[in-house]
Amino acid sequence: MGIFSTLNFEHLEDLFLQQLKSLYEGEQRMTTALRKMSEKASSDELGRALTAHLSETKGQIMRLEKAFQLLGKKPERTTCEAIRGLIEDCEEVLDAKGSQDVIDAALIAAVQRVEHFEIAGYGTARNFAQRLGHEEVAMLLEESLKEEKEADANLTAIAISSVNVAAQAA
Repeated sequence: MGIFSTLNFEHLEDLFLQQLKSLYEGEQRMTTALRKMSEKASSDELGRALTAHLSETKGQIMRLEKAFQLLGKKPERTTCEAIRGLIEDCEEVLDAKGSQDVIDAALIAAVQRVEHFEIAGYGTARNFAQRLGHEEVAMLLEESLKEEKEADANLTAIAISSVNVAAQAA
């Protein structure tokens, strides 16, 4: 079932809540993947970055739970095939064989795909929250959006400065 399968969107609020549920699902799934990926990384810098983002992800889950609370809703997850597929790609890298330097580059590539998806999700949900007058929820989503963008930029910097260099030399 995809993010929009068998749904009834009568109001923007319906779509907004569906977006929150999808983000909640993705962040929950990503905690396990990030932990494993940080352990798999051979680059100390990459391992630290993934561990730091795992900590941020836990905070993002807490923010989503607070958003549901502010909306008078119980935190709920919905199956999102897109994020499931992206996280499965991350997990496939965990089983990869070959040069550890190239595997580190693959870890960055896989995580950045997830980050880009989350950036889109948080940006959309934040805009919906603003439109619907949920300003406090919009601020929570904005904080997570900033973290996702910073994580993406940090991974790009690590890739450019060291990981991709080592992968090319492998």
